[in-house]
Amino acid sequence: MLEELRIQNLGVIADATLPLDSGLTCITGETGAGKTMVVAGLGLLFGGRASRAPLGAEKALVEGRFVVRESALELRERAIEAGADLEDGELLLARSVSSEGRSKAWVGGRSAPVGVLSELGELAISVHGQSDQMRLLQPAEQRAALDRFAGADHGKVLDSYRAVFHELGACAAELSRLRTSAREMAREADMLRLGLDEITAVDPQEGEDAELAEEARRLENAEALRLAAATAHGAISGDPTTGEGGATDTVGAAARALEHDAHSDPKLAEFAERLAEAGALLAEAAVDLSAYLDDLSADPRRLEEIYQRQAAMKTLYRKYAEDLPGVLAWAENARKRLGELDVSDERVAELESQHAELTARAAELASQLRASRRAAAERFSASVSAELKGLAMPHAEVTAAVEPRPAGRGGIDLAVETAVSGATEDGADEVELLLRPHPGSLPAALHKGASGGELSRVMLAIEVVFAEIGGPPVLVFDEVDAGVGGGAAIEIGRCLAKLARRHQVLVVTHLPQVAAFADRHLVVSKDTSGAVTVSGVRVVDDAERARELARMLAGMPDSHLGVAHAEELLAEAAKMKS
Repeated sequence: MLEELRIQNLGVIADATLPLDSGLTCITGETGAGKTMVVAGLGLLFGGRASRAPLGAEKALVEGRFVVRESALELRERAIEAGADLEDGELLLARSVSSEGRSKAWVGGRSAPVGVLSELGELAISVHGQSDQMRLLQPAEQRAALDRFAGADHGKVLDSYRAVFHELGACAAELSRLRTSAREMAREADMLRLGLDEITAVDPQEGEDAELAEEARRLENAEALRLAAATAHGAISGDPTTGEGGATDTVGAAARALEHDAHSDPKLAEFAERLAEAGALLAEAAVDLSAYLDDLSADPRRLEEIYQRQAAMKTLYRKYAEDLPGVLAWAENARKRLGELDVSDERVAELESQHAELTARAAELASQLRASRRAAAERFSASVSAELKGLAMPHAEVTAAVEPRPAGRGGIDLAVETAVSGATEDGADEVELLLRPHPGSLPAALHKGASGGELSRVMLAIEVVFAEIGGPPVLVFDEVDAGVGGGAAIEIGRCLAKLARRHQVLVVTHLPQVAAFADRHLVVSKDTSGAVTVSGVRVVDDAERARELARMLAGMPDSHLGVAHAEELLAEAAKMKS
């Protein structure tokens, strides 16, 4: 239940607080006073589109205080997810819009995305105005209304159908793509295979390019390398042909000389040890150089093989990538792409089989949807027609007609029951609400056969029917009584009072017959004494309420006769409510 609503700098309302209560709350006021700003404020509070704050105001602000009952499990869970603390059952919501158009939202005192307010609004409140009446004239809205009335089991069938329908659409799109693009994909596949064959023929290995370059440099400079290694080896080991000693002999002799007199000074022992280590390293280096010389050879045939291998790899670089890692990556990507370009007959046959299975499943579910809708349509039509009898339309009948959609008018065609129907994600049916105002008339579509007043009452009857099966706890009606007067207005007031037994109902009205049924009556009044017209909201009761109804009846709030008429209207409404 919405306990309080504060509106600041919205339209002509500078700052107003609406104290709300359970039951039926009616909001009245002179034309231009800003009654609809209450509905606009609720729309803003629950994530609606926001315009800039009025000129001269820093921001427009709407705040709402809700009492969330334990039974509203989904609403409680969503509010808690958004960061609200509902231990005391109270939920605070706020929305502001700056003069630059920037919007901010709060849930339970914490900043939140505006989308969260929209989600909470779908669970907490349902707003109906004249634009909703126009929306009710659209076939899609009428079908959605019937689906909502049909219940949870129907909703599960609809969800299953939609899942299969989307899967069928994806399958059909893939099958069409394969069929229409087969030539292009085959050409691309051939090019990829040629490239892979060329790369496979060369069979380059990871890191091979660097190894080949290193080996080629060694073979190209074999003589220079041999001379350098031999010179170094001779310098270390000496020349056996001449008996000339090398570095190894010299270092060994130095070490022995130091060892001879090392007993006289420990430092000489250290030097001798270091020279011995150097001699060992020189001897090891001499062995390694000898092995290097044995392995080193100038092999022109091997060098030619390397040149040919490098030339083959450069050909791959020119065609597929600038280096070996790039070529290997291209080959890997080509293999993956070939898998995607599977245009074999087996793949087409597989998709055709899948398409046939999904089509049959979609047709079966569409048939179930149609049967469920027709069953719900009978109940829906009877319930709405019964409510219209209590809204001064005793002979009116509303019929929800469920008919197959003509073939070719949907995304796909399905064989549903005994005929082919055009199917969309909502099924293969067209739903239309027909109104027969009196026995002598023929049923006609709402947009053809209903006047403004009749449409208002049909919409209210539908809302009452929905209220009996659940829905949001707060219902808001913005001049739902437009085009209605006299006895019909009294019946609308009584219907709203009946609706308020199960829901909190807020009504913006210009009819005194409706306002007389209010459990709480709020008046929006404007002040034109200053340079700018501003409006405020106040609760009226007793004599002040009778004066407001007198103003609404005849524009004479101070007329004794008008007030007496208003008091009589209040008494009659109280009697009808009890």
